Formats: sequence, C-alpha cells, structure tokens
Amino acid sequence: MKAKYRQHGGFTLVELLVVIVIIAALAGLSAPVILKQRKAADRTEALNNIRQIGMSLFEFDSEYGTFPDNNTSEDVKENTGTSLNFAGTFSNDYFRQLIAVGLKSEKPFWCKTSFSPKKPDDVYQTPAKALEAGEVGFSYIMASQTEGQSSSGDPGRPVVVSPSYKAQTDWTFDPEPYGEKAIVLKLDNSAAAMNIRVDNKYIATGVAGRYLQTVGDNTPWGSDANPILRAPQPRGGGN
Repeated sequence: MKAKYRQHGGFTLVELLVVIVIIAALAGLSAPVILKQRKAADRTEALNNIRQIGMSLFEFDSEYGTFPDNNTSEDVKENTGTSLNFAGTFSNDYFRQLIAVGLKSEKPFWCKTSFSPKKPDDVYQTPAKALEAGEVGFSYIMASQTEGQSSSGDPGRPVVVSPSYKAQTDWTFDPEPYGEKAIVLKLDNSAAAMNIRVDNKYIATGVAGRYLQTVGDNTPWGSDANPILRAPQPRGGGN
C-alpha cells in the first residue's frame, strides 16, 4: 500500500491573519523611529540653509550698512540694475535683495514647513519666478516696520527663524516639522535649534516667561525695541 502524503496548498486564513498582524505590529514599532529620523534630517537641512542665509546677510550688511529693508531696496536696484520685486511685506520680498546682490540660488531660503512642502525650482532671474510663493520657509525679523537689523545690534537678537505656524506674523511657530524645535539665526551669526512651547507655540529662550519676541530690560531687544516678524508667502494666498 502506498503511503498517502498531505500536500500543503498554501497559507490557511488563520496563518495569513497571523502574518498580517505581525507585520502590522512591526510597522507600528518602527514608524515612530522613522518619523523621528526624518524630522532630524529636515532639521539638519534647515540649519545648513539658515547658515547660508546668515553668510549672505553679513556680506550684505558690510556693503549696505544694514540687513535688507525698505531703504536698501532702492540702493540695491540702483547698484545692480535688477528687475526683481522688493515691494511687499513677506520675507520673500526682503530675501530677494540677497539674490540681487550675489546669492545666485533659491535653495538656501527653503526649509520644510506645512506651507513649503516642495523645494524651489531655483529659477530666480525674473520677477515672476524669484522666490515665488511657497518657495521660502524662513521668517525674517526686522528692527521696525521699515528698518532692518544690523550686525552691530545685540548678538543675542534673532534675525531669521523657522518654522512659522501657518505663515503667520504673530510669533507663533509650528512644533510639528522639527520635533518641537525651531531653527534660529542670531546676530552673532550662530544657528541653533530652540524649543517651541506646545501650549502657546512661542519659542522659549530658556529664561522663565521669556520668548523670542520678549522685549524689555535684560533682554536682547532692550526696552525700546519693537521687532517685526515678516513671514514667508505661502502658495495660494497671503496673511
């Protein structure tokens, strides 16, 4: 009599369900790690880009005596003959002055935010394409509505920062993109990640009750300052 062997025709439904559960469990365990690594990589890229902006700002300051503002816009146009548009209240409008005087790339002005998900096309030769809406991720901090800061100010004052919360100008920042961190460039040309408070979305300075925008005695801004935050221009609208 020949022995009869049972051939296995494949996975049973129960076995297949067990495999699916195991795969789902492994994916659930690895997802937070992958997300954390991605945010760290995005934060590193933002730090590298903000340092390039810093170098360009200080070169601009050495030539024009201040960082880009409403007054330098006319001087830049006269000196360079550029047709780029500097009129406006977004950080894009002021950063275009840096492109006009020599920074031949849009890439340093980009970082990953909710309103700048894609990198810029790096086409900057025409007014319509240079740092258009959605291509800038950094906010720009001015000394007043019309005047820019300069390297002669308090070294602890911030001048460029990201990521703004919904591209707003109320000094709120998005804790999501970089793991509750903001990327900040200061007047001493240092760039660092600073903590964002989740409850009010302000950037904490490490001193109780003080934030990036806090003015008064014993702060980098002093008691007479009125810093103005210029947010990036989001694609499809403004603030």
